[in-house]
Amino acid sequence: MDAAIVRWLNDGVGVIPWLDDAINVVVSDYFTPVALSLLLLGVWFGGKTTASRELHQRAALIAMLGVAFGNLAVQIIGAFTFRDRPFINESLELLFYQPTDSSFPANPAVVGAAIAAGLWGANRLLGAAAFVLAGLWGASRVYAGVSYPTDILAGAAIGIIVVMAVTLVVRRIEPLPTMVIQLAQRFYLA
Repeated sequence: MDAAIVRWLNDGVGVIPWLDDAINVVVSDYFTPVALSLLLLGVWFGGKTTASRELHQRAALIAMLGVAFGNLAVQIIGAFTFRDRPFINESLELLFYQPTDSSFPANPAVVGAAIAAGLWGANRLLGAAAFVLAGLWGASRVYAGVSYPTDILAGAAIGIIVVMAVTLVVRRIEPLPTMVIQLAQRFYLA
């Protein structure tokens, strides 16, 4: 079923040139990660009151830790499993370069979901926007022929689960997170 979905989506490549151009922007290693990073940066420095700023900074901290530990989980899983990319097994039109790492789980989905889940904890609107952007990133990777749908779903699940675990740990090690944020504030980094 995974391969059928990839083939079905990839059949659209070349049919609507402006769509391919838009997908090329979203699927790239630059646009979506930079957009999500700028969103995190805005959240880190945003907030109208001291309390809301600290809430946003805590969410950004949780999101960044979620990305770090999510990437660690991908590395661990990758050490035990390897799944070929769709363009290896299928005859597809590529819109992206040919990655050589394992297709499963999709690291971009881990990153996007971790950032979105982290932001969701402080600001539902920004979290929803990040989830939409992460979803577009994942869907564009399937359309471009570099990931299977289950790679994206597994990566998103890892990102969300890791953020949930990080949130629990951050609550248990309080006041350390507050001290980190206060230290950043003293050096005008927050």
